[in-house]
Amino acid sequence: MDFVIFIVAMGALIYGADFIIKESERIAFHFNISHFVIGATLVAFGTSLPEMAASMMASYNHKSDMAIANVIGSVTFNITLVLGVVFLIAKKMMPKRNLFALDSAWIIMPPMILLLMAYDGTISRIDGMLFALMMVAYLFFLFTSDKEDLVAEIDEELEREKFNWPKSIVLLMIGFVLTIGGANFVVESGSNIARMFDVSEWVIGLVLIALGTSLPELVVSLVAVKKGHADMSIGNIIGSNVANFSMVLGGASLINPLSVTAAASYDVAIMVGASITLFLLLANKLYNKAGAIFLLTILALFLQNALAAF
Repeated sequence: MDFVIFIVAMGALIYGADFIIKESERIAFHFNISHFVIGATLVAFGTSLPEMAASMMASYNHKSDMAIANVIGSVTFNITLVLGVVFLIAKKMMPKRNLFALDSAWIIMPPMILLLMAYDGTISRIDGMLFALMMVAYLFFLFTSDKEDLVAEIDEELEREKFNWPKSIVLLMIGFVLTIGGANFVVESGSNIARMFDVSEWVIGLVLIALGTSLPELVVSLVAVKKGHADMSIGNIIGSNVANFSMVLGGASLINPLSVTAAASYDVAIMVGASITLFLLLANKLYNKAGAIFLLTILALFLQNALAAF
């Protein structure tokens, strides 16, 4: 029964987040907020909302392992699974933006900061505030970046739709109920599954919750490939990963300090390895099947270790 609850709750969490982002965009359009501002804020961080809800709920319930593992797993899945699939199926990627020159620091810096913060075994509230400052820095970077890249991510159909206040308020309320309620049931059912199979909550957060909350990034990236904008997915993943560290991990540690166990070392190493690999792929512009093989190999190593616990 817990598996059914987990799947239904995960669906509610993801759909609830989608309602919140779409209605927020619609309201922003109604108040004539620029495309660039919407792209730099709502669209850039929207797909990380499920991770944020799940990790903050886990932290509230004093489940540090699940809160941290969700971030580690999501970042790893975003790079290895999502971009691995994108590089594999995209016919040709020629990004106009110089991704290595402009964005590579945001691939390496967040995991390095996490390593420094976790050295004493705790991610404190002060660490959480520093992560929040990283988000401010990233927003500043976005606002001084290439505006055309961000405008291209806007959902143009929402802009053309007629605005309706009652509808937007109702959908926003539904979105928040689904997101918060879904996150709560995801954490509780995930804990029950962990006890059922006699595995740690770290593994549940690392695999089941992280994979589920990474689905929005995967869907967005596959849609981008279909529309011929596969290169846009790289920027989306970089932004989503920054949000995972700053908003998700930072927000969770502000609720309660998070304990980092020695068991996390292998998975953190895989995440760092995936980040370094993406850094090198951007440096050499390997947006192709060769790059996909590198990323999917790291994914296999990650899953082999994680699934061995079941």
